[in-house]
Amino acid sequence: MRLPTLVKTAAAVTVTAAAGATVTDASSRWYQRLRKPTWQPPPVAFPLAWTPLYALIAVAGARVLDRTSEADRAAFTRAYALNLALNFGWSALFFKAQKPAVALAEIAALNASNFVLLRRASQTDPVAAVALAPYAAWTLFATALNGAIVRLNTNR
Repeated sequence: MRLPTLVKTAAAVTVTAAAGATVTDASSRWYQRLRKPTWQPPPVAFPLAWTPLYALIAVAGARVLDRTSEADRAAFTRAYALNLALNFGWSALFFKAQKPAVALAEIAALNASNFVLLRRASQTDPVAAVALAPYAAWTLFATALNGAIVRLNTNR
């Protein structure tokens, strides 16, 4: 992994994280009033989980980009950019637009995008795939949480 590539992936991930943070307000009246499952982690768990996940996404992206051919590099770059856009999009739809059901459909697309990244990474650099696995797992957990919130708040 080359430093210039890591700087680029870290910058992209940082922009995604910052943009997501600007539209996420877990202390909003709307969010506080939602019914949530008993198994939802406490609010402090989310930044504690996302910080290392974003670091792993940046490292994995740099490892794959530096180990691929030019054609594969362009394809992975597009898939990576789409994944980061979907990552931000979920926060915008769930918190900013206050549309948990729409966010649930969007996070399904994010899960598919995670699968694509994992598949591409595993073909290029198994270490990068291992680095992306916790992100994919956390996003699946977030999907279950999002689904439970939709179910618990259907008639509200």
